[in-house]
Amino acid sequence: MPRDLFIYNTLSREKEKFQPLVPGHAGLYVCGPTVYGDPHLGHARPGVVYDVFVRLLKDLGYKVRYVRNITDVGHLENDSDSGEDKINRKARLEELEPMEIVQYYTIRYHQAMAALNTLPPSIEPRASGHITEQIAMIQQILDTGMAYEINGSVYFDVERYNREHRYGILSRRVLEDLQTNTRTLDGQDDKRSPFDFALWKKAAPEHIMHWPSPWSEGFPGWHLECSVMSSKYLGQVFDIHGGGMDLLFPHHECELAQNTVTRGEHSVRYWMHNNLITINGQKMGKSLGNFITLEELFSGKHPLLTQAFHPMTVRFFILQAHYRGPLDFSNDALVAAGKGLKRLLQARLVLKKIPVQEGLAASDTLAEMEEKIYRALCDDLNTPVALAALFDMAGWIQATSDARKPIAPQDRDVAERIYDRVAEGILGLKEETAQDHLPLVEGLIEMILELRTRARSRKEWSESDRIRDRLSDLGVKIKDSKDGTDWEF
Repeated sequence: MPRDLFIYNTLSREKEKFQPLVPGHAGLYVCGPTVYGDPHLGHARPGVVYDVFVRLLKDLGYKVRYVRNITDVGHLENDSDSGEDKINRKARLEELEPMEIVQYYTIRYHQAMAALNTLPPSIEPRASGHITEQIAMIQQILDTGMAYEINGSVYFDVERYNREHRYGILSRRVLEDLQTNTRTLDGQDDKRSPFDFALWKKAAPEHIMHWPSPWSEGFPGWHLECSVMSSKYLGQVFDIHGGGMDLLFPHHECELAQNTVTRGEHSVRYWMHNNLITINGQKMGKSLGNFITLEELFSGKHPLLTQAFHPMTVRFFILQAHYRGPLDFSNDALVAAGKGLKRLLQARLVLKKIPVQEGLAASDTLAEMEEKIYRALCDDLNTPVALAALFDMAGWIQATSDARKPIAPQDRDVAERIYDRVAEGILGLKEETAQDHLPLVEGLIEMILELRTRARSRKEWSESDRIRDRLSDLGVKIKDSKDGTDWEF
């Protein structure tokens, strides 16, 4: 059954029905990491959010081209047009080649994303692999008069652009207001205006990464790479551009200005932005002592953590909040998320134990839950509402099991489909233990319970209680009734 998908477009500030350029196809570009340090909690949210979005598009029948870039050159400290390239600085401090830094942390990022069960993108281009294309786009912007060269560096002329278009349309900033609250340049920068941003920077003698260009031996500005790589792999106009809210200004605003000059005003049809993660109400930062890498989360080796947290718990925690809403991290919130995920996934094991009876009429309840889940996901990726409906289904399964009622074959089929297509397929949630081991574990438990049943038949109550208590310590709950013994994790 065809379903309409609605996306909140940051540009229009409205939910819009997704209508791709090419029917049945979807092009998505997401700003990826700058690879100069270990992947951290801030990387997890966009990684999970856009993974779920891609999975949903595929489930709805779209053929998706998902492009996520790797920034490995040109990203200066504090996102400014001065200072040192972050990767260049890391390489100098560690006395390594910049591409050694890039390769090491790219692998670390991929490992963390795989642990979070995110699918790899269709294409993952690097900025350093597209220098020629970036130089060509700079020349194209210069030819329009929207940029100027000075002392070997090239800058985008924001004030001129603003006179002909409007700078700030994406972030809802007004250039005149920004100018009022900004100090004038102190003469240490070549830029004509503090708002102009670098398209090309002349490299200082100590700068390791540099390339020849018509203007100087240098390197491209950070904002340029996304304009170049999105157009190369998705076309001059494409469907969706995603990224974190922290990239809205200036990165995406500058990117939009570049696109407008070289490709027209509507180069991106839908802009999506996920909100950020705070920690105990504060912005995450190394200076605040609350900076947590994903490896620290998975190992529990951080002062703010009381235990290690499985990647699936972290993924579930992220999906509990709407992607555009705030998400505050705490140890207690992760503990609660782990318990919630366990309850949701254990209901599937309970479902397998509920007997099926041919001839029973199918319940409308599960079909209604499935429809509610898809309505929520198609309403701007509302994962909290979808999860609430999944928990309703888990409650229905448990109540049916407790009542020892059989279900219709159709009910089991619908419930299994929801787990397969939604919980695992779209939301990407899976058992925290290896799925391949579950049949073995279940078989061993059943064998132990047979031994306990024999002990009870011989009235060896102490042995029966010992087995029950030992299983309980391992997380297996035993339920004795007149009809026999049942169990659950």
